[in-house]
Amino acid sequence: MEYFLIIISAIFVNNIVLAQFLGICPFLGVSNKLSTATGMSGAVCFVITLATLVTYLINRYLLVPFELQFLQTIAFILVIAALVQMVEIVLKKISPSLYQALGIFLPLITTNCAVLGVAMTVATKEFSFGGAEAHMMNLGEALVYALATSLGYGLAMVIFAGLREQLAGNDVPKAFKGVPIALVTVGILALAFMGFSGMVK
Repeated sequence: MEYFLIIISAIFVNNIVLAQFLGICPFLGVSNKLSTATGMSGAVCFVITLATLVTYLINRYLLVPFELQFLQTIAFILVIAALVQMVEIVLKKISPSLYQALGIFLPLITTNCAVLGVAMTVATKEFSFGGAEAHMMNLGEALVYALATSLGYGLAMVIFAGLREQLAGNDVPKAFKGVPIALVTVGILALAFMGFSGMVK
């Protein structure tokens, strides 16, 4: 039941981009086309989950035992940068078309604050679901949280990309064309996701 609550909370209630406003730059930058948004979502999902696994282990078995928690931020950034480089190399070999489509936005995953935000949240925040006593996440909970958070990010990005593709063919007033209508759309999407806020306490 606890894992189910973590999933619902991370995807819908506390969506990392629509409720916590992390990862806005790639969210707005890569959401012009549905295909690009889907590819970016997959890359972010992979990086967030893998980065959380590695940073959790580093934090739990290296930083905490030696009381080096003050190095969390720099250590996590280095891990994320290395993982993004790995994803970039793999994508270049496996899917050159997706690699070309993502272009400059793939290296930007390194500075995507959603990736670092999830890793820092897992390392520092105490969680309590369903009235249970607050505790630090174990590895299983951390991975479920990371995967659910990245799926929530991907869901929001794919929905937003679909809406932007629809808007591109509509007669939008001149003052609202481009970024203004995109920001209005994401605001309405965030309001829609607020409807889930009563699901998990």
